[in-house]
Amino acid sequence: MSTPIQPVVLRRFGNSELQWSPLGLGCWQFSKGRGMVGGFWPNLDSKIIQDIVRTSITGGINWFDTAEVYGKGESEQALAAALNALHASEKEAHIATKWWPAFRTAGNIPATIEQRIQALSGRTIDLYQIHQPFSFSTVSAEMREMAKLAQAGKIRHVGVSNFNAKQMIQADRTLKEFGLRLVSNQVKYSMLDRRIERNGVMDAAKELGVAIIAYSPLEQGILSGKFHKDPSLVKNIVGPRKWFSGFKAERMQQTRPLIDRLDELASTYNASVSQVALNWTVHAHGETVFAIPGASKVSHAEDNVKAMRFRLTREEIQELNEMSLSYGK
Repeated sequence: MSTPIQPVVLRRFGNSELQWSPLGLGCWQFSKGRGMVGGFWPNLDSKIIQDIVRTSITGGINWFDTAEVYGKGESEQALAAALNALHASEKEAHIATKWWPAFRTAGNIPATIEQRIQALSGRTIDLYQIHQPFSFSTVSAEMREMAKLAQAGKIRHVGVSNFNAKQMIQADRTLKEFGLRLVSNQVKYSMLDRRIERNGVMDAAKELGVAIIAYSPLEQGILSGKFHKDPSLVKNIVGPRKWFSGFKAERMQQTRPLIDRLDELASTYNASVSQVALNWTVHAHGETVFAIPGASKVSHAEDNVKAMRFRLTREEIQELNEMSLSYGK
């Protein structure tokens, strides 16, 4: 059975005036293979990156998530180069990037902002995030520096990543002193990893009006269903991902019923398994959760955008909710 293709509906992004698509494009894979973090991915050709970005924008994605630590700025530069080559306006393509706090103090935030702006070819930083909560400074000290950047017009909004509920509340409280609000928290979240629903992060996000940005929404590709259909593909995985517990035979067998149900729904919506999984991710909690699947091939980007062209019913979302609860870590 086929269903009507729906237009992409933008939604308010947390405590901001931004209207963003439910899915953004995660750009870690644009790191050009540089650095310990960027080395997780192959060195993508600039033409491929441009095609991925074009496909994303054409398909309705209007924001891109990158970071300083992704290839030591290479991801930011590659993204900006692609957007410039495509003549994409800042209304068509919003940018979220991140400051890396490890072994640094809050004073490094204003000291390095010009590097971020330069790497992004002067494009507006719509969302600037603290990449993780571990640094030589307090959350409040970091938020004060971020607030100053916003007041100076260097960035538009402030977000965090991998913060727990208590840290989210503290960040928002400090930003309020400057007339600002915490806009988002980027955390790992998928049908197979629902820890934020139990540790207070999701509850805090809803109470504060903070958007959740879900990274690894397809659980390293497990929720694409391809590894269940052909287990031999697991042997071909390269890099750290191959050690992920979800790829173990016992775990794959445990998650098979969920994948089988996703596959059935995929047939109903003329979609793929991964598209159904992404659709659940961005609708299971109203409009709180956004997701940033990556794309190292144009076909991945095409798959991503199609996930926004239909909507699971309330009953289907609830069914998947109950099934995946038994697998959540």
